[in-house]
Amino acid sequence: MTEPIDELVLDGNAVAGALSEIYGDDMTTVLAECASCGNTDYIGELLAFVQAPGIVLRCTACTTVVLRIVQHPRGARVDVQGKRIPPPPKT
Repeated sequence: MTEPIDELVLDGNAVAGALSEIYGDDMTTVLAECASCGNTDYIGELLAFVQAPGIVLRCTACTTVVLRIVQHPRGARVDVQGKRIPPPPKT
């Protein structure tokens, strides 16, 4: 039997469009290092949760939140505190 949470999990490729809008490039092939455990994965391989008011990407090894994106009328808020990749460009 599948855990209910498993049905909510996608991979980071599911948020490629949102990341491209924010960063202006394909981010799914960028390596991200988890600030908690040090595991390194491509952003496209991270665990993606998109059913909430925002997007959450989690580490595949320890499930720590690596990246959060929340869209609002004036743009997007991106929290990259859980990963070691550059923040989005200033607009």
